[in-house]
Amino acid sequence: MQPFTTLTSTPAPLKVINVDTDMIIPKQYLKTIKRTGLGTALFAEMRYKEDGSENPDFVLNQPAYRKSEILVAGDNFGCGSSREHAPWALLDFGIRCVISTSFADIFYNNCFKNGILPIVVSPEDLEKLFDDADRGSNATLTVDLEKQEIKGPDGGTVKFDLDPFRKHCLINGLDDIGLTMEKAPKIQAFEKKLAKREWA
Repeated sequence: MQPFTTLTSTPAPLKVINVDTDMIIPKQYLKTIKRTGLGTALFAEMRYKEDGSENPDFVLNQPAYRKSEILVAGDNFGCGSSREHAPWALLDFGIRCVISTSFADIFYNNCFKNGILPIVVSPEDLEKLFDDADRGSNATLTVDLEKQEIKGPDGGTVKFDLDPFRKHCLINGLDDIGLTMEKAPKIQAFEKKLAKREWA
């Protein structure tokens, strides 16, 4: 998993509340168990018209936001089903950070397992960040995970809270497999003891 330390990007404003996982990636794209190739399906029903052409009104189709790595979204982001394809699609598109006032628990947990930083801010701070995002390519946000702050284009900062263990995992690029591998020496030592006990 790619470590997350600092991230600077033009933020894309998605001013929609209750964005569920079916909106993030519709069910017809769930046939694969691969984590790659899902970026084109991200927000498919909003990004594309019925004929398959791009909807120019959707934020991620607008020139300023096509390469956004930060998404500023409305309340209760990632609600609905527990599909892990949702963070896979976000990451494959290039989004490494989602900022909202609240997240559905399962989606929130899945983000950390896939190297995405979900940040919870107050409604007042979210409005400030929406204002920054509305400026398009004229404004960038910098997310500093070590300092736990978001720096705006005019020098203002928004602080955020984060569980220390999750912060450690993101900074060091540790998913569930990586965490297990950190304990490999202890696991091997235990297995040696167990093998000796079985032959005793």
